[in-house]
Amino acid sequence: MKNKKIGIIFFVVLIIILIGGYFGIRYVKNRETETTVEEYTPQEEITEEQVRQTIVSLYFPNKETNEINPEARLIDIKEIINNPSEKLINLLIEGPKNDKNKKVIPEGTKINKNYLEEDCVVLDFSPEFLNYSKEDEKEKQNIINCIVNTLTELTEINKVKIVIDGNENQEFNEVYSRKTN
Repeated sequence: MKNKKIGIIFFVVLIIILIGGYFGIRYVKNRETETTVEEYTPQEEITEEQVRQTIVSLYFPNKETNEINPEARLIDIKEIINNPSEKLINLLIEGPKNDKNKKVIPEGTKINKNYLEEDCVVLDFSPEFLNYSKEDEKEKQNIINCIVNTLTELTEINKVKIVIDGNENQEFNEVYSRKTN
């Protein structure tokens, strides 16, 4: 008789566990399917123009310390897609937007052409490029460092060679690479 009571209690408890498990699983599944996915709506729509923009780093010397500093610019990707090195050099020629930095490339300089030889970009400048202050030894080095640091931000460029009107020049006769600190 005692064994019969234990068997019935065991059977009832087993049925309660099975029924509870069934409803528990059903509850969890219903809860998962009921979770609503709300579409995210940004506060401001991203315009076509914003999608096409990228940030580039241009390097200019500081007016007070003469140290080379990066200056971030937001530009349209369409402007740099075909000839990124020419666009970046033209931005260097225009000069910095930050008042604490100074223009590094001499006034009136134009880039005649540029082309890539393996990982080295060859920059052909107009003769005005040589109109920097020859007395200040740091100025020539700043010009080189600003150009090299700006252009080596591009993955395909590791070195820079400078020519004037298609000819090699004694003042800029090396192939320049980025110097690491």
